[in-house]
Amino acid sequence: MFTGIVEELGTIKSIDGPRLRIGASKVLEDVAMGDSTAVNGCCLTVVAWGDDWWEADVSDETFARTNLGDLATGDAVNLERPVRLMDRLGGHVVQGHVDAVGTVVAPVPDLRIQMPQELTRYVVEKGSITVDGISLTVVDALDDGFTCAIIPHTSDVTTLGSKGAGATVNLEVDMMAKYAEKLLAGHLPTA
Repeated sequence: MFTGIVEELGTIKSIDGPRLRIGASKVLEDVAMGDSTAVNGCCLTVVAWGDDWWEADVSDETFARTNLGDLATGDAVNLERPVRLMDRLGGHVVQGHVDAVGTVVAPVPDLRIQMPQELTRYVVEKGSITVDGISLTVVDALDDGFTCAIIPHTSDVTTLGSKGAGATVNLEVDMMAKYAEKLLAGHLPTA
Protein backbone atom coordinates (compact mmCIF):
# COMPACT_ATOMS: atom_id res chain seq x y z
CA MET A 1 0.00 0.00 0.00
CA PHE A 2 1.05 3.53 -0.77
CA THR A 3 -0.27 6.97 0.18
CA GLY A 4 0.11 8.85 -3.10
CA ILE A 5 2.56 11.29 -1.51
CA VAL A 6 5.56 11.30 -3.85
CA GLU A 7 8.89 11.00 -2.04
CA GLU A 8 11.20 11.97 -4.86
CA LEU A 9 11.57 12.41 -8.58
CA GLY A 10 13.65 9.66 -10.11
CA THR A 11 15.10 9.45 -13.60
CA ILE A 12 14.93 6.62 -16.12
CA LYS A 13 18.58 5.63 -16.58
CA SER A 14 18.02 2.78 -19.02
CA ILE A 15 15.41 0.50 -20.50
CA ASP A 16 16.52 -2.99 -21.49
CA GLY A 17 13.47 -4.94 -22.67
CA PRO A 18 11.28 -5.40 -19.63
CA ARG A 19 13.92 -4.07 -17.20
CA LEU A 20 13.91 -0.46 -16.06
CA ARG A 21 16.88 1.14 -14.32
CA ILE A 22 15.82 4.18 -12.30
CA GLY A 23 18.12 6.77 -10.80
CA ALA A 24 17.13 7.64 -7.24
CA SER A 25 18.44 8.32 -3.75
CA LYS A 26 15.73 8.63 -1.08
CA VAL A 27 13.82 5.47 -2.05
CA LEU A 28 17.10 3.53 -1.78
CA GLU A 29 17.38 4.17 1.96
CA ASP A 30 17.03 0.72 3.63
CA VAL A 31 16.15 -0.94 0.28
CA ALA A 32 15.95 -4.74 0.18
CA MET A 33 15.48 -7.30 -2.57
CA GLY A 34 11.80 -7.71 -3.38
CA ASP A 35 10.70 -4.36 -1.95
CA SER A 36 7.82 -2.60 -3.66
CA THR A 37 8.28 0.92 -5.01
CA ALA A 38 5.66 2.91 -6.91
CA VAL A 39 6.83 4.38 -10.22
CA ASN A 40 4.30 6.89 -11.56
CA GLY A 41 1.77 5.09 -9.40
CA CYS A 42 2.63 1.60 -10.63
CA CYS A 43 3.86 -0.85 -7.99
CA LEU A 44 7.15 -2.42 -9.15
CA THR A 45 9.48 -4.87 -7.39
CA VAL A 46 13.11 -4.01 -6.67
CA VAL A 47 15.29 -6.71 -8.26
CA ALA A 48 18.71 -4.98 -8.21
CA TRP A 49 20.22 -1.72 -6.96
CA GLY A 50 23.40 0.31 -6.58
CA ASP A 51 24.35 3.51 -4.81
CA ASP A 52 22.16 5.76 -6.96
CA TRP A 53 19.91 3.43 -8.99
CA TRP A 54 17.54 0.49 -8.73
CA GLU A 55 15.99 -1.90 -11.24
CA ALA A 56 12.61 -3.51 -11.75
CA ASP A 57 11.20 -5.93 -14.31
CA VAL A 58 7.94 -4.85 -15.93
CA SER A 59 5.45 -7.49 -17.06
CA ASP A 60 3.56 -7.37 -20.36
CA GLU A 61 0.34 -6.78 -18.37
CA THR A 62 1.87 -3.76 -16.66
CA PHE A 63 3.14 -2.32 -19.95
CA ALA A 64 -0.33 -2.85 -21.48
CA ARG A 65 -2.20 -1.16 -18.62
CA THR A 66 0.13 1.76 -17.83
CA ASN A 67 2.15 4.47 -19.55
CA LEU A 68 5.47 2.90 -18.50
CA GLY A 69 6.05 1.75 -22.08
CA ASP A 70 6.07 5.41 -23.17
CA LEU A 71 9.05 6.23 -20.93
CA ALA A 72 12.44 7.02 -22.42
CA THR A 73 15.92 7.37 -20.97
CA GLY A 74 16.14 10.68 -19.10
CA ASP A 75 12.42 10.92 -18.27
CA ALA A 76 11.48 11.93 -14.74
CA VAL A 77 9.23 9.59 -12.74
CA ASN A 78 7.37 9.92 -9.43
CA LEU A 79 8.69 7.52 -6.77
CA GLU A 80 7.19 6.37 -3.48
CA ARG A 81 8.04 3.56 -1.09
CA PRO A 82 5.16 1.67 0.55
CA VAL A 83 3.57 3.03 3.68
CA ARG A 84 4.63 1.59 7.03
CA LEU A 85 2.04 1.04 9.75
CA MET A 86 3.70 3.72 11.88
CA ASP A 87 3.59 6.38 9.11
CA ARG A 88 1.08 9.16 8.65
CA LEU A 89 -1.39 8.54 5.85
CA GLY A 90 -1.07 11.92 4.14
CA GLY A 91 -2.85 11.04 0.91
CA HIS A 92 -5.26 8.12 0.62
CA VAL A 93 -4.94 4.33 0.40
CA VAL A 94 -3.26 3.59 -2.92
CA GLN A 95 -2.51 0.07 -4.13
CA GLY A 96 -0.16 0.90 -6.98
CA HIS A 97 -2.41 -1.14 -9.29
CA VAL A 98 -3.09 1.13 -12.25
CA ASP A 99 -6.65 0.94 -13.61
CA ALA A 100 -6.08 2.77 -16.88
CA VAL A 101 -4.16 5.44 -18.73
CA GLY A 102 -5.72 8.88 -18.98
CA THR A 103 -4.85 11.94 -21.06
CA VAL A 104 -4.09 15.47 -19.89
CA VAL A 105 -6.61 17.83 -21.48
CA ALA A 106 -5.53 20.94 -19.56
CA PRO A 107 -2.27 21.18 -17.58
CA VAL A 108 -1.67 22.45 -14.04
CA PRO A 109 -2.76 24.41 -12.10
CA ASP A 110 -6.30 23.57 -13.27
CA LEU A 111 -5.53 19.99 -14.27
CA ARG A 112 -8.15 18.28 -16.41
CA ILE A 113 -7.82 14.58 -17.21
CA GLN A 114 -9.82 12.55 -19.72
CA MET A 115 -10.29 8.92 -18.73
CA PRO A 116 -11.97 5.74 -20.00
CA GLN A 117 -15.75 5.99 -19.66
CA GLU A 118 -16.04 2.79 -17.61
CA LEU A 119 -14.05 4.34 -14.75
CA THR A 120 -15.91 7.66 -14.46
CA ARG A 121 -18.49 6.14 -12.10
CA TYR A 122 -15.76 5.88 -9.44
CA VAL A 123 -14.91 9.59 -9.58
CA VAL A 124 -16.82 11.94 -7.26
CA GLU A 125 -16.44 15.58 -6.30
CA LYS A 126 -13.99 15.88 -3.36
CA GLY A 127 -13.11 12.20 -3.73
CA SER A 128 -9.61 10.84 -4.08
CA ILE A 129 -7.89 9.74 -7.29
CA THR A 130 -4.32 8.81 -8.07
CA VAL A 131 -2.65 10.41 -11.11
CA ASP A 132 0.84 9.07 -11.90
CA GLY A 133 1.07 7.95 -8.27
CA ILE A 134 0.01 11.31 -6.83
CA SER A 135 -2.94 11.40 -4.43
CA LEU A 136 -5.24 14.18 -5.62
CA THR A 137 -8.65 15.53 -4.67
CA VAL A 138 -11.24 15.77 -7.43
CA VAL A 139 -12.66 19.27 -7.97
CA ASP A 140 -15.21 18.34 -10.64
CA ALA A 141 -16.32 14.91 -11.81
CA LEU A 142 -16.99 15.16 -15.55
CA ASP A 143 -18.70 12.86 -18.04
CA ASP A 144 -15.32 12.02 -19.59
CA GLY A 145 -12.94 12.55 -16.67
CA PHE A 146 -12.25 15.00 -13.87
CA THR A 147 -10.45 18.16 -12.79
CA CYS A 148 -8.06 18.79 -9.90
CA ALA A 149 -6.60 22.02 -8.53
CA ILE A 150 -2.83 21.57 -8.31
CA ILE A 151 -0.90 23.69 -5.81
CA PRO A 152 2.58 24.97 -6.78
CA HIS A 153 4.33 22.59 -4.35
CA THR A 154 2.77 19.52 -6.00
CA SER A 155 3.61 20.88 -9.44
CA ASP A 156 7.24 21.47 -8.38
CA VAL A 157 7.97 18.13 -6.65
CA THR A 158 6.19 15.77 -9.06
CA THR A 159 6.03 15.23 -12.80
CA LEU A 160 2.68 17.04 -13.06
CA GLY A 161 4.35 20.40 -13.64
CA SER A 162 5.90 19.11 -16.86
CA LYS A 163 2.82 17.35 -18.28
CA GLY A 164 1.25 19.27 -21.15
CA ALA A 165 -1.98 18.68 -23.02
CA GLY A 166 -1.92 15.26 -24.67
CA ALA A 167 0.46 13.68 -22.13
CA THR A 168 -0.55 10.30 -20.75
CA VAL A 169 -0.92 9.59 -17.03
CA ASN A 170 -1.53 6.45 -14.99
CA LEU A 171 -4.85 6.44 -13.12
CA GLU A 172 -5.92 4.48 -10.08
CA VAL A 173 -9.45 5.09 -8.86
CA ASP A 174 -10.40 4.71 -5.21
CA MET A 175 -10.40 0.98 -4.47
CA MET A 176 -13.01 1.43 -1.72
CA ALA A 177 -15.50 2.60 -4.35
CA LYS A 178 -14.84 -0.54 -6.42
CA TYR A 179 -15.30 -2.80 -3.39
CA ALA A 180 -18.51 -1.00 -2.36
CA GLU A 181 -19.91 -1.43 -5.87
CA LYS A 182 -19.11 -5.15 -5.90
CA LEU A 183 -20.56 -5.73 -2.44
CA LEU A 184 -23.77 -3.89 -3.27
CA ALA A 185 -24.18 -5.20 -6.82
CA GLY A 186 -26.43 -8.08 -5.81
CA HIS A 187 -28.65 -5.81 -3.72
CA LEU A 188 -29.26 -3.02 -6.23
CA PRO A 189 -31.87 -2.97 -8.99
CA THR A 190 -30.44 -3.51 -12.46
CA ALA A 191 -30.24 -0.47 -14.72
